[in-house]
Amino acid sequence: MTPRIQLTDAAPHQTLTLEFPAEGVALTGRVRVPGDKSISHRSLMLGAIARGETRIQGLLLGEDPRSTAACFAAMGVGISPLEAEWVTVQGVGLGNLQEPADVLNAGNSGTTLRLMLGLLASHPDRYFAVTGDGSLRSRPMDRVIKPLTQMGAAIWGRQNNRLAPLAVRGQRLKPIHYQSPVASAQIKSCILLAGLMTEGKTTVTEPSLSRDHSERMLRAFGADISVDPDTCSVTVHGPATLTGQTVVVPGDISSAAFWLVAGAITPGSDLVIENVGINPTRTGILDALEAMEADITLENRRDVTGEPVADLRVRHSRLKAAHFGGDLIPRLIDEVPVLAVAALFAEGTTVITDAAELRVKECDRLSVMASQLASLGAQIEEQPDGLTIHGGSPLTGAVVDSYTDHRIAMAMAIAALRTQGVMTVKRAEAAAVSYPSFRATLAQLCGLSPTPAS
Repeated sequence: MTPRIQLTDAAPHQTLTLEFPAEGVALTGRVRVPGDKSISHRSLMLGAIARGETRIQGLLLGEDPRSTAACFAAMGVGISPLEAEWVTVQGVGLGNLQEPADVLNAGNSGTTLRLMLGLLASHPDRYFAVTGDGSLRSRPMDRVIKPLTQMGAAIWGRQNNRLAPLAVRGQRLKPIHYQSPVASAQIKSCILLAGLMTEGKTTVTEPSLSRDHSERMLRAFGADISVDPDTCSVTVHGPATLTGQTVVVPGDISSAAFWLVAGAITPGSDLVIENVGINPTRTGILDALEAMEADITLENRRDVTGEPVADLRVRHSRLKAAHFGGDLIPRLIDEVPVLAVAALFAEGTTVITDAAELRVKECDRLSVMASQLASLGAQIEEQPDGLTIHGGSPLTGAVVDSYTDHRIAMAMAIAALRTQGVMTVKRAEAAAVSYPSFRATLAQLCGLSPTPAS
């Protein structure tokens, strides 16, 4: 049979129907993934508060960075349309964000809202109101509001300052040393951004190392940043002066992870994903797949504007189950949904622990992945902080739901490659948050032209 990848519009949502031959479809060739979402957000934000022009090449043109751009444009920052290879930001300088005329809307982007709060809270005598979509309004904001309040921030929100919408009255903040209870780049980055306008040293210490894109980029823009890897501590010395830069955004390893798993589980596959960022704080998925004996090699290693980059080659292999937890989890937290898919096709039982953070993402990813994969026939058990996945059970097509989570939508599409019968993914438009061309790339790798939405 010919593979089928069909998108159907049924306003306000879209449905993706996938059907592949029983023998599978070998994925071959070379692809590029969209720009790194974390770096895209940070380049827009730092460009906005820097002096002069920032030029960004390869920015992710997805919905989340568009939310960031719209918020900062509403505060007086000149940002060119997010429609081209190069995006320019005319920075207003630190402390010069304007009070917006309307509520700032972060859409579905937790990164936008949490990081932006650090900047809003440190702009004295200015008032801001911030909100997001239904999903974002249900996600906890107290994890950043609490340390900001310790710095002297004035922030009000629903459920005892826990949920958006939020009101912010900018203050002159004081430096703190914050001991974060979890390893979270969003918490760390929010506090560091607040510390840019704070006199003295603002320090964040984490239980383990989270992704370090903020530290790298803040240093490149001129901030005085010191890092102590032995204690997992980062310090910003304020007040800072940032200067506009040229930023080249590498491909997002979180997006590449879908093709790494697809190539590993699909017989006959030999696939190269080009220009992928391999920042060591983000390469947990490579370590995890290596532990499962996946056939992955890194080619053409190089540095691009301070970030390590490589081409990733993946070939089909017989995967083995493994146990993932501890310090590895912060380095692959966004890739756990598709790692769970890989585990379905591994020999033995894979156990994922220490991943309770996934319960407060775009949806409860542990609960949703367990229920949706089980509906296909997977033997999977949800645990308080992870998943237990028994490999080897055949999957049968069914109707599944993304729960408006981009990573769930794409992980289920990858599972369809080895599912017998028709899989239907509801609310498939969620993929556009981080990977607008996902369906087209999947069709390309399967030798198809993507079917227009009907």
